[in-house]
Amino acid sequence: MKKVSTDKAPAAIGPYSQGIIAGDFLYASGQIPINPATGEIEGADIEEQTDLVCRNIGEILKAAGTDYEHVVKTTCFLADMGDFAKFNGVYEKYFTGKPARSCVAVKQLPKNVLCEVEIIAYLK
Repeated sequence: MKKVSTDKAPAAIGPYSQGIIAGDFLYASGQIPINPATGEIEGADIEEQTDLVCRNIGEILKAAGTDYEHVVKTTCFLADMGDFAKFNGVYEKYFTGKPARSCVAVKQLPKNVLCEVEIIAYLK
């Protein structure tokens, strides 16, 4: 196994890695809308937060030597399922390969953000 780390995505805020490569797959930790340069939450609404989350995922993918087209599974967490359509509007711009996905509403997310996304990507 190999840890994946980049300063172009938010540093882990707990005892975990940004991502782990195991075999032919990257398993990336859930990303929330943290600006990696400042460490601060950014985005006033679900669209802005989703966009930052997706850009952060892109940087982890890049650090692992892959891209959005190789994402095979995402798990998406929303603070409010009423944001589902707006979340999808941003999400689909990044995940054009339409990976398998789960999307659930949760009671609360870290730092009270509106969304969190984790991914699994194929590396070959």
